[in-house]
Amino acid sequence: MTNNIFLPLAAKHTYFIGSVLLRPFSSVENRLLKQPKSLSYRPIWLNSRSFSVFSTMNNVRAGSSKEFPLGLDARTEEEYSSQSSLLQDFTSIPTIDKAWTFTSDGEGSQGMFSISQPNLLANKKRRYILSCHISKESTDGVDFLWAAFPIEMSNVSLMIPSPSGSKLLVVRNPENDSPTKFEIWGQSLVEKEFLVPTSVHGSVYSDGWFEGISWNNDETLIAYVAEEPAPSKPTFTTFGYKKENSTDKECGKWKGQGDWEEEWGETYAGKRQPALFIINVNSGEVRPVEGIGKSLSVGQVVWAPSTEGLQQYLVFVGWPSDTRKLGIKYCYNRPCALYAVRAPFSKSDIHQSGTHAADNVSPTKLTQSLSSAYFPRFSPDGKLLLFLSARSSVDSWAHSATGSLHRIDWSFNGKPTPDAKIIDVVPVVMCPEDGCFPGLYCYSVPSRPWISDGSTMILSSIWGSAQVIISVNVISGNVSRISLGDSSFSWNVLALDGDNIIAVCSSPVDVPAIKYGSFVRKASAEASWSWLDVSSPISRCSEKVTSLLSSRQFSIMRIPVRDISENLTKGAGKPYEAIFVSSKSQSRNVCDPLIVVLHGGPHSVSLSSFSTSLAFLSSLGYSLLIVNYRGSLGFGEEAVQSLPGKIGSQDVNDVLAAIDHVIEKGLADPSKIAVLGGSHGGFLTTHLIGQAPDKFAAAVARNPVCNLALMVGTSDIPDWCYAETFGYKGKSSFTEATSVEHLEAFYRKSPISHVSKVRTPTLVLLGAKDLRVPMSTGLQYARALKEKGVEVKVIVFPEDTHAIDRPQSDFESFLNIGVWFKKYCK
Repeated sequence: MTNNIFLPLAAKHTYFIGSVLLRPFSSVENRLLKQPKSLSYRPIWLNSRSFSVFSTMNNVRAGSSKEFPLGLDARTEEEYSSQSSLLQDFTSIPTIDKAWTFTSDGEGSQGMFSISQPNLLANKKRRYILSCHISKESTDGVDFLWAAFPIEMSNVSLMIPSPSGSKLLVVRNPENDSPTKFEIWGQSLVEKEFLVPTSVHGSVYSDGWFEGISWNNDETLIAYVAEEPAPSKPTFTTFGYKKENSTDKECGKWKGQGDWEEEWGETYAGKRQPALFIINVNSGEVRPVEGIGKSLSVGQVVWAPSTEGLQQYLVFVGWPSDTRKLGIKYCYNRPCALYAVRAPFSKSDIHQSGTHAADNVSPTKLTQSLSSAYFPRFSPDGKLLLFLSARSSVDSWAHSATGSLHRIDWSFNGKPTPDAKIIDVVPVVMCPEDGCFPGLYCYSVPSRPWISDGSTMILSSIWGSAQVIISVNVISGNVSRISLGDSSFSWNVLALDGDNIIAVCSSPVDVPAIKYGSFVRKASAEASWSWLDVSSPISRCSEKVTSLLSSRQFSIMRIPVRDISENLTKGAGKPYEAIFVSSKSQSRNVCDPLIVVLHGGPHSVSLSSFSTSLAFLSSLGYSLLIVNYRGSLGFGEEAVQSLPGKIGSQDVNDVLAAIDHVIEKGLADPSKIAVLGGSHGGFLTTHLIGQAPDKFAAAVARNPVCNLALMVGTSDIPDWCYAETFGYKGKSSFTEATSVEHLEAFYRKSPISHVSKVRTPTLVLLGAKDLRVPMSTGLQYARALKEKGVEVKVIVFPEDTHAIDRPQSDFESFLNIGVWFKKYCK
C-alpha cells in the first residue's frame, strides 16, 4: 500500500494520481494557457476510484534525473511513504460492533462478539465473529475464555440470535437480482436455508435505522423489514408499447423506466420503500404484513407479548411520506409514530374456509399525541411498552436534539387501542445543573436492555463530551450514571449478561477495551456497580501504536462563553467543552502544532472515544483541540436550541474562544494552528479561514457546507438550511420555491461570502455521490479560492457519499490530511 499511492506510467511525464491519468499539455495547449510546458498537466477521466486536482505543480525540476508523480517532490514522496505505513497500523485496529450473550448448560455463559476491520484491498469491511466462555470465578472476578481464532462472516448482512440463544438467523442480502438468503443455524450446523426471490421482496434493511428483525417467543416466526418488490415497468418493442396481454412475438423489447419514486435521501439512493414481512422458520414461507399503506415507511419491528389463543401483534415504527421524502439519515426531526398490526401465520388469522382474514388488518396508531416515537421495547413481563421520542427535534426542526423516554401500559385483551395513556418516564432536560444528568441522547437501544428486577433499563447516552452508561427505572423515572471510574472516558453498552453488563470503554488515547460490570446490592444505600477489566485479543494493536499512544494524554476542558448577551437562555450561557489531546512531554515553551477538529451536525457531538483517524494525526506530533461548541448534544436542550439562526457567528465565535483559551494557557503556538472539519464542521472550517484569515496555517474541509444558497436547491435536506439559517422561523418559512430574499439570507450565512479574505492553504475532500451536501458547493468554493490565488487541493471520491467512509477513501483522505498539515503547519 505504501508504494501504491501514486503509480507512474510508462509514458514520459504521464502520471496516475488517485484515479486520473495526467499527461503533459501539448505545446499548442501550453501557448493557449500561457503556462510552462514542464509544469502543466491535464486530467483525463478514468473509470475508477478517485481523482486529485492540484493547484500548484512545481514537482518537476530542471535537470532532475528522477521523475515524481504530480504534486510530489522527493521530500513529499517520503512523507507519503512514512505516514501511510503508520496509518496502516492504526487502520488495522478492529472495531467491536455488537455482542450477544447466551445462557450455558453448565456454569457461566457464552459470549459472541461481532468485530469489523477495514479490508483496504477489497475496499470493504471485513466482518468476523469471536466467541468466548464467560465464567464468574467469584463475587469479584470474571474470566473470559476466548476461542483460538475468529470466524469471518463474508457477505453477511445481519446476524440475530433467537430468544433462547439456541438458533442464529443469518441473512445474506442479494446481489445482481439474486434471491435473499435466510439461514437458520443451530449449535453445530445450518439447520435450514431459504431463498426469497426478488418478486417477494428486495434486500433486508440492515442500516440501523429502518432495520428491524425480531423472533417471536416460540421461535417459529421472524418479522423483518425489507425493500418492497420492484414495481413493474412498461415494456416497449419495435412496434411501440407492449400490452401485458399482448401476443406479439418478443423478438426485440426493452424495459422502460416507469414513474420516478422518491427515496429517503443520503445513503438510501436506490433503496425501495421499507415494508414488513414475516418468514415461517419451519416452512420458509414468507408473507407480507397486510394493511400497511404505501404512504408509511416501516422499521424497528418487535413482537408484542402474546397470550395463548389470542391474536399476535407486531409493533413497529412508521414514518409517513405523503409528500416529499426528506433525507432521514441522522435526521431525528422526521415525524414518526408507533403502530400495532396483526401478524400473519397466527391460528386466529385463518378462517375455517382456509382463507386469510381480511378484516381489521389496518395498523393501530399507538402514539397519537406524540410527534415522534421510535426504538420500541417491551418489559420482561410484557406489561409495559417503552420507547424513545425526539419530539423536541420534530417540533423545533433541529435535526437532532434532547430525547425523552415514555411508556404505555400494554393491554392483554389482544387488541391494542389508540387511546392508551402515554406516561413520561424521562422528560426533556432543558438546563441541567452542573454535573447533573443533561438529558437523554440515545441513538441505539440494546435488544434486551433489562436487568432482573424487570423495571431497570441499561442504556448508553451522551453526557457532555463523553458517552456514558446509565440505568433508568421505568417506574420511578430515576436515572443513574453507572459507568464510573475515569469519567472522561467514553463507555458503550454491548450486551447484558444477566445482571451484568458487557461494555466497551475507550478514550482518544486508549484503544477500545472490554469491561464487565456487576450489579452490587446494598441494604441501606443506593445500588452501585463494580467494573472489571477483561483481557481480550480484540484490543491488541502493534507495538508502534501502543508506544505512540502511551506518550499522549487528554483532558476535557470547560470553555467559558465569551459573547454573553441579555437574550441568551441560562443553558446557552453555560460553558461548553473541548477535548484536548497532547503529548505528555509537551512544555509551555515549545508547543506541538495544533489541529482544531470540528464535528458536523451542527447538532451532534465529538465524543471522548477512540478514533483511529484522530489518533493517527495525534501520533504524528500534533495536539488536538476537539471543540463541542454550543448547539452540540449532551449539554441540555437550551444549549442545543441556542444555535439555530446563529450559525456562522455563534459557533464560529465559540471555536475562536476555545483556540484563545488554549493559547492563553500556553498549550498552543498561535503560529502553528490548523483546522479540520466535515459537513457543518467544514462549514465552520471555511468560515474560520474567511473570518479569521491570519489565524490558521492550513485547513481541511470534508464535504463542507460552503454555499447555502446553492445547497438549498440540491440537498436531500433543504429544511436544514431553513432551520439553521432562520431559527424557529425556519419551519414556517420553508418552501421548495426559494425566494430571492431567502437566497440572499442563505448567501450571507455562508462561508463563500468571506472567500475574498481567505489566504489559508486548503485541502477539500468531496464524495461525488453526496446527497446531503452535493459536491458542487465544495467545488464552487475551491474554484473561488483558486481564482484568488489561494493554495488549494481537491480530491473527489466518485463512489462515496457524505461520510467518505469507504475503507480506501478514508485511508487516502487521512493520508493526504496528514501530509497537508505536515507541509504547512509543522
